[in-house]
Amino acid sequence: MPRAKSGTIHKKKQRKILKAVKGFRGARSVLFRTAKDARRRALTNSYAHRRARKRDMRALWIVRINAAARLCGTTYSRLINDMKNAGVILNRKVLADLAVYDLKAFESLVKQLNG
Repeated sequence: MPRAKSGTIHKKKQRKILKAVKGFRGARSVLFRTAKDARRRALTNSYAHRRARKRDMRALWIVRINAAARLCGTTYSRLINDMKNAGVILNRKVLADLAVYDLKAFESLVKQLNG
């Protein structure tokens, strides 16, 4: 009985991996063994960075809120504390959006909290 090499299945698997690494540089997009490692690393990094992006966005929102708060004569920590004490429930994403796109509304919010 002849040996079954499963050539078509093997080539299909290789094509799938090489297609996934199409835009990579150098041998990583051409050689199968190198491409396999590059794809594994890329998938690992993308998994980790999806979680890191959430932290990065929160940090960006805090920076934007702090900058706008300082324009209004207060600081980020005082603003958040005043909001908590007043019972105002706005998340940092919405606050940052107000700070960037509608500074007048942000200023009126700060004035209501202080006054």
